[in-house]
Amino acid sequence: MKHFTTLIVSLFLSLAPLSMMAQSKVAHINTQQLISEMPEVIAAQNELKKLEDQYAKELETSAKEFQTKAQSYQGDAENQTDLINQQRQVELQEMQQRIQEFRETAAQELQKRSAEMMRPLYEKARTAIEKVATAQGFDYVLDSSPGGSVIMATGKDLIPDVKSELGF
Repeated sequence: MKHFTTLIVSLFLSLAPLSMMAQSKVAHINTQQLISEMPEVIAAQNELKKLEDQYAKELETSAKEFQTKAQSYQGDAENQTDLINQQRQVELQEMQQRIQEFRETAAQELQKRSAEMMRPLYEKARTAIEKVATAQGFDYVLDSSPGGSVIMATGKDLIPDVKSELGF
């Protein structure tokens, strides 16, 4: 009888956590996929690509100008005085430095613009996920993106409902 009581108590204690887990509703969503498919994100990426292409053209033009000037100076160096050649060398170094500074500034500007454009879109996605999850009674929503914190994602996938909420 004593063993039977111990068995019943241990069985009850081992099943109690399972019943607590059954009470929580868990869903998952691949946030990377959701965000990559949002029309606003696609438009923002296109705008950033245009800006990046514009900066690349400017850099290419500056580099060609530098190359042309360097070749011209090199070809004419024998006909010039040492002082003029030194001035030309300084001019080329300054020009190269300006090109490098522009490259760095352009990269920083692209990163800044990307953050400014994407932050509200991430917040919009998060708000929609929370709204759909609350409406459907989920207690937890796990991110099933690669590298996310999900071991197993067999629960309900909210991506179709959140896309619907976002209008796409």
